[in-house]
Amino acid sequence: MEMRYLEGVATLALDEAACIGCGRCTEVCPHAVFEVAHRKARIRDRDRCMECGACARNCPAGALRVQAGVGCAAAIVMGWLTGRTPACGCGSDGCC
Repeated sequence: MEMRYLEGVATLALDEAACIGCGRCTEVCPHAVFEVAHRKARIRDRDRCMECGACARNCPAGALRVQAGVGCAAAIVMGWLTGRTPACGCGSDGCC
């Protein structure tokens, strides 16, 4: 099962100049959002990010920023369970 977040809304940002290429982000990210090439991290697929914040909390160079907890976990879980594209419907069901 491919785990994806709502398309185009993740707040994840990588400062490639600050990245030291340690690969910690690839170790802690549960959704394989990052890869390291030529001693620099790169965001492979931003829409896989569910904004848990593990990457930013573990980056020793402070090269990652994300507003942890902004995402709608209920929409993501329902998308996984139903096989449909996650849809939030913010405000209509009180999930966010």
